[in-house]
Amino acid sequence: MNIALVMLFSGIILAIGYRFYGYYINRVLQPDPDRPTPAQTINDGVDFIPTKPLVLFGHHFAAIAAAGPIVGPTLALYYGFLPAWFWIIFGVVLIGAMHDFTSLFIAVREGGKSVAEVARKTLGKPGFIFYIAFAILLCLLVIAAFLQLTAIALTSALPPDEVNIAASEAGGLHMTDAGGALKVQIGGVASASVIVMTLLAPVIGWMIYKRRMNLWLVTIVAFIISFGSIVFGYFYPVTFAPTTWIIAITGYVFFASWIPVWIILQPRDFVNAQILYLGLASMVAGVVVAGLNGAVIHTPALNLEEAMTAPNLGLLWPFLFITIACGAASGAHGLICGGTSCKQLANEKHARIIGYGGMLLEGLLALSVILIIAGGMDFEKYKAIVYPAQGGSNAPLAFALGLGNILHMAFGLPVVIGTIWGILLLEGFLVTTIDALVRLSRYLFEELWSTLFENPPAFLKSRIVNSLFVVAGFLSLTFTNAYLKIWPIFGAANQLLAALTMIAITAWLAQKARAYWFIAVPAGFMFVTTVTALVILLGRYISFGSWILVGTDLLLLVMAAGVAVLTFRYFYGLRARLAAEAGR
Repeated sequence: MNIALVMLFSGIILAIGYRFYGYYINRVLQPDPDRPTPAQTINDGVDFIPTKPLVLFGHHFAAIAAAGPIVGPTLALYYGFLPAWFWIIFGVVLIGAMHDFTSLFIAVREGGKSVAEVARKTLGKPGFIFYIAFAILLCLLVIAAFLQLTAIALTSALPPDEVNIAASEAGGLHMTDAGGALKVQIGGVASASVIVMTLLAPVIGWMIYKRRMNLWLVTIVAFIISFGSIVFGYFYPVTFAPTTWIIAITGYVFFASWIPVWIILQPRDFVNAQILYLGLASMVAGVVVAGLNGAVIHTPALNLEEAMTAPNLGLLWPFLFITIACGAASGAHGLICGGTSCKQLANEKHARIIGYGGMLLEGLLALSVILIIAGGMDFEKYKAIVYPAQGGSNAPLAFALGLGNILHMAFGLPVVIGTIWGILLLEGFLVTTIDALVRLSRYLFEELWSTLFENPPAFLKSRIVNSLFVVAGFLSLTFTNAYLKIWPIFGAANQLLAALTMIAITAWLAQKARAYWFIAVPAGFMFVTTVTALVILLGRYISFGSWILVGTDLLLLVMAAGVAVLTFRYFYGLRARLAAEAGR
């Protein structure tokens, strides 16, 4: 099947979803453009800052997108093209975008609080604690997996013969001799770009918030910084060992998690978004033009028997639905919506485009990934890179190499240059989500202490101390498990958190006497799916002797059972109360 036709058909479905289903949800929520948002009423200059929609959309999209819609679809393509396509397209329209939109809107209505606060009002203090604990565990799993993937991406090297180019075509790129094989240091370009953009991000923050310069002028400067960093990296690549990168990024996210958001976190995302937007546009354009040039899907429509016996996958249901989390539906997005984006939303009418629209854009990213890999490389090559018989999996390389091949077929770009571009995109999504989630985890710890203690000790109120708790948590996972082993439990925790978020929102809507069927049904589906996956994974981790993951799995199952009991009690009590009121 031609990849351009699949892209066109899928784009039409996404547009219809935004126009009609997004409109229906908007009508149920009833946003009020004249109602002041928490960003306006609190406006503390640290976390609560009224932000222009263009800036917030970039910050929000960069934070939610991450590596999830790239790595998840790359791993799940092993099941075949059709299952991955179906879950991405219909999952994002009916579940993922709806989840993000409602999470963002209700967090704004609740005064810029997380959905955990909604759970407190509906399911009580135990529901709040369960939700916070879920959220913290999920964040630690995500950060640990993404930190490893970042190190892999930033240290990637390609043998020229693997991308079908002669060594001379690498131009000014740095090349090394590894055991007699010449390698192109594609990760070194991304590494230098990361350093330059991070160092110059405060300049953008100063221009926006201190000098209040014209936004379009700042955008031009951000564009120059982002692409200037790539040019710099091309000629002066930086090569560190993976462990060095893990330590360096940990140091960066630690400081970024507690200093004012305008200094580095938001402006860095704004600069990086220039690459992400152009990258997504290049992916879509590459798929369309390559399709017009005859590119077709090489991946089997179904590959169930082989995939369901893979050690890090399993039965199509539930494992497809947890392998592709971001890109179709993601509980982590509710944390972003209720942790950072709701504190920066300047007007309730922007919630639909940022919440629902931002998630649809992520769905388009995930769709582009599976089309790029399915159309850009042979299926056997894909398996050799992502599910090798020996050696470590390198999902970032599979995506980058697929993009390099697609851009070559579409525009004649040298494959190695397109592959570098793919690594840059992946790195951009990775780092922006890691720093956002570390900051968000700090918020969650602060909320947890304020609930557990009537007057928390001074050290538990410290932004620095709570950031250290986060760092200790994700490093303990990072250095004890490979990302392929973490990914299934991360996906299960992610989707389970989405279910819990939708349960809390269902209760909120029921309390307000508004329609809630559209969120209650997906909540039930996601809850059953993820609990089933966790039960299967528990047996797998016990057999592996992965005791940290065994403990994490058990905690998630216990908390899921607790939320199920609290939800039943809430709706049983609500039904009884409504019946009593009707009888008066």
